[in-house]
Order: sequence, then C-alpha cells, then structure tokens
Amino acid sequence: MRLLFLGDIVGKPGYQAVCTYLADVRVQHQIDVVVANAENVDNGSGLTADQYHGLLGSGVDVLTLGDHLPRCTTISSILRESQQIIRPANLPPKAVGSGWTMFDLGVGKLAVISLLGRVYMRPVDCPFHAADRVLGEIGDQADWILVDFHAEATGDKQLMGRYLDGRVTAVLGTHTHVPTADTGILPKGTAFQCDVGMCGPHESILGRKIDQVLKHTLRAAPVRFHVASDDVRLCGVIVDAGSGKLPREIERFEKKIG
Repeated sequence: MRLLFLGDIVGKPGYQAVCTYLADVRVQHQIDVVVANAENVDNGSGLTADQYHGLLGSGVDVLTLGDHLPRCTTISSILRESQQIIRPANLPPKAVGSGWTMFDLGVGKLAVISLLGRVYMRPVDCPFHAADRVLGEIGDQADWILVDFHAEATGDKQLMGRYLDGRVTAVLGTHTHVPTADTGILPKGTAFQCDVGMCGPHESILGRKIDQVLKHTLRAAPVRFHVASDDVRLCGVIVDAGSGKLPREIERFEKKIG
C-alpha cells in the first residue's frame, strides 16, 4: 500500500493545482490511495460542496478537516452522509459528521482518523483519549491506520506520534503549513512528520499575501488576508506500508507548479 497524504489545500491556487496534477502524480509515484486535508480550500478557510466533489473527482480518496469546520456551512449534509470526508474525532459528540472512516483499497482497508490539538488551539476534548476511543471502535477492521493530527504545537504533535507509535501506520501533522524536517519512522514502527506542509502558494505567509499580513502586524491595521498566488507547490508525504500494518518507508513529497 502506497499512500500519498497532502497537507492543507489553500485557496484557489492549491485547489487548482491538486485538480490539475494529482492524476499524473498518482501514476508517477504508483500511489494506491490519496488523503488530503481540505479545510482551507474555500478562499483559505472552509470547503464548499463543489470543491468537495472537485477534489474527489481529481483523485483524492478521503478528505480531512480541522479547526475551520464551523466555516464549512454548506456541506453539513455531505458530512452526515459521505464516508469520504471526516471532521476531528475529539469534537463534541453531537458535532456533524464522523471523526474517522474506512476506505477499501481492494487489497486491504485503510482507516483514517482526524484529531485536533489543544495547545494554542480552541478548547476541544482530549485528542489522546479520542484516539484510544476511535482505535477501540476500529478494532481489527483496518489493515492500515492513518492519523491526521491537526495541531499548532510541534511538541503536541510529537507526543501524539510517540503515544500512537506501533499502534497505527502513520501520524502526520497538518495546520501550520510549513514542512518539518523530522520525517521518519518512530522506534516502534509508526511513520511520522510534525507537519507535511501545504498545497498552495509558498510566496506567502502561510498562504496569505505577504504585504497584507505585514501591514496588519506592523500597524495593527484591520486588514483582510487574501490568498496569495505565486510559487504554487503540492506538499505532503508518501508512506509505503507494503502489505504490513507498519510502514517500510516514509518520504517527503513536493511538486513545484509555478
């Protein structure tokens, strides 16, 4: 099993790049399944129904969300009905949608779990307790298990990696948009990276226009941050797990678009 996990897809540039190039990437890297974080697609914050269908049509198999879920106001019915999109599992029990899903690859089943961090984030339930609960629900149904840990602090992400080491195939971080240099296999066999980066414009401040962010920061001016457009890249990781639960290899993935 070869998995491509794409980091936060930011705005129109990131969305168009995924829709345009993902099919070729799947063939070039012999990818069996694609999971992508899609909470920043709608002008940098949120996801629409059209974008959801567009990403699935482009070759994404499972979409994960994060702290911008409250801004995904037009996809409530999709969250209730679809098995190809999930929200964080440590939200309140009555939150719309599911915190995990199972995707059948034909040669095995991949479970995907979404979790939110708590350090420097809005208050949510404990992600570690939520991980234990969801793993109990999955039981032995899955051949591979991917965790998207959408968190701010690297320490928070490293703790989750160590906590789940040996119990899941991969713990991969999203939310901070900058790829980290800690790609590797943890001691008990789980693939890990604090943050896999973003799919979007890298000539930016985390996907937003640099001058607008500077103006707001230096002058405390009320500025709306628009999505930038230059140096578009697809960023993520490729996890090769073969037929076993634990991976053989993890490598950073980056494709420069222009």
